[in-house]
Amino acid sequence: MSDILQMITYDPAVINEQLRAVAPTHQLSDYGSIDAIPADIRERITAAASSATLPFDAAMMEALPNLKLISVYGVGYDKIDLAAARARDVAIATTSTSLTETVAELTIGLVLAGSRQLIAADQFIRSGDWLKGPMPLGFDIRGKTIGIFGFGRIGQKIAELLEVFGARVIYCARSEKPGVPYGYRPTIEALAEDSRILIIIAPGTPDTFDIVNRDVLKRLGSDGLLVNVARGSLVKEDDLIAALEAGEIAGACLDVFAQEPKVPQGLIDSPKTVLAPHIGSATYETRLHMGMTVIENIAAMIADKPLLTPLTF
Repeated sequence: MSDILQMITYDPAVINEQLRAVAPTHQLSDYGSIDAIPADIRERITAAASSATLPFDAAMMEALPNLKLISVYGVGYDKIDLAAARARDVAIATTSTSLTETVAELTIGLVLAGSRQLIAADQFIRSGDWLKGPMPLGFDIRGKTIGIFGFGRIGQKIAELLEVFGARVIYCARSEKPGVPYGYRPTIEALAEDSRILIIIAPGTPDTFDIVNRDVLKRLGSDGLLVNVARGSLVKEDDLIAALEAGEIAGACLDVFAQEPKVPQGLIDSPKTVLAPHIGSATYETRLHMGMTVIENIAAMIADKPLLTPLTF
């Protein structure tokens, strides 16, 4: 028999109901830890319904001797021990096809919030400052060069939307993408140098850890805007705070942070930041699609059919 370990309660609630209909499902919250689950149940568990925000290390896999699949609610897999999964022949599936449009939409919202100072404008009225005179000018994204670091599905969708606004798009990825109508830069340093707005949408990996550092921010420049919708681990937050305080960049719009939900006070206090609580995929429609993809991958594994959205690693 194949049982499921549900590591997080999903929203909307219908996802949880549909998951329980697939196979006997055990809530991790009922036990507190995987080690606390009775051995006979652990032996029956072949699939884990997890989340991109949750760790899954070698010890957790070891405690589930018949685990065959970690089905991730999200696109991130940086918290999973990939080497351990590979060694134990544990497959990983993500909801890689669910988030593209929604995250791209939020990215455009953050770009506009930064370039047109939407949060500051709201506060400008509420504080009564408008009665004293006009607020400082923002800037158009039309005609500006916008760099995208990471050029997978979401990065390419962001580029398509930016074209509608008349922006010039350039990008940096592991290699140049054939057939795309955008300029390629081989390094993030070169990308930042040539960009007015720098958008971060690359995976969180050891290679990208703290890749947005003080040097990159200085290259972006005093009129530059940083937008991060990827992972907080890509941005060296102390460097970002220092760059904001020194006027080395104009602002930062962030949906992700290194130690979520803890956000550095320097980012909270800065008048140059727009902050969101990791809501890139937080719409009813997208979260429902994500949940159903988690379920469909588990159902496929149990039925010995190909996974819908397997991770190649």
